[in-house]
Amino acid sequence: NSRKEIPPPTRDALIDIQKTGKKVVLASGRPSQGVLPLAEELHLGDYGSYILSYNGGRITDCRSGEIIYSKYLPNDVAAPLLEIVKKYPRVDLATYRDDTILSVLAYTDTELISGGDTNEYSEKESFINHMSITKVDDFVSYVTKNNNNKFLITGEPELIQEVKAEAEKQFHSYLSIYCSDPFFLEIMPQGIDKAHSLTKLLTSIGLSTDAMICCGDGYNDMTMIETAGLGVAMANAQPLVKKSADYITKSNDEDGVLHVINEFMR
Repeated sequence: NSRKEIPPPTRDALIDIQKTGKKVVLASGRPSQGVLPLAEELHLGDYGSYILSYNGGRITDCRSGEIIYSKYLPNDVAAPLLEIVKKYPRVDLATYRDDTILSVLAYTDTELISGGDTNEYSEKESFINHMSITKVDDFVSYVTKNNNNKFLITGEPELIQEVKAEAEKQFHSYLSIYCSDPFFLEIMPQGIDKAHSLTKLLTSIGLSTDAMICCGDGYNDMTMIETAGLGVAMANAQPLVKKSADYITKSNDEDGVLHVINEFMR
């Protein structure tokens, strides 16, 4: 729901359908660590269900803890991406407001790595995932020593759109670049999104996309909603997301996922 909690009736229903042999996948832009508490609450490990994190950059089998799929960003994109972010002013000197700050984040298994200033949206990402932000002096050197499933640029929506246009022009077919929220710009390996990775998961367990129901409300949910046998938009979803859906359920604060389970999976 809007408080980032799973309401008890929805939680119980998601556990019940797993008992009947159905699989539940938490498909999120969050890092794996940020999804894990929800997976534990839903007992995904007990029933062999899955976490799809980093917008499809990684798939984890919750029963074994094994990472069964992972796709990394090319190391050579970190430096030019940071240069794009640095081109934008850090503080509006005329008004002394910090809403012109852009922040770029990378991820480890336990923390967020910042390449400079933070803003309210990078702090939001920290809060949602229960992961602290560590600022490093040399972002490029730090992140290129590790494998990165994604980078995240955060900022005011107007600035994010400018950066998105510039990054798309520079990286063209080298990366997948899209917004999950108006203030979050996802920098992903080429071809990676939720639909791509869900399709790989389905194939590996002998199912087709016709056997999949996807529920979502954000821009990064559109491809999986369009790919699923039944694509569902929440009533609180972005208008474009609703247009891509086969069915619109109740809102996230009205147990919309529970409504889908009762309508199509009982």
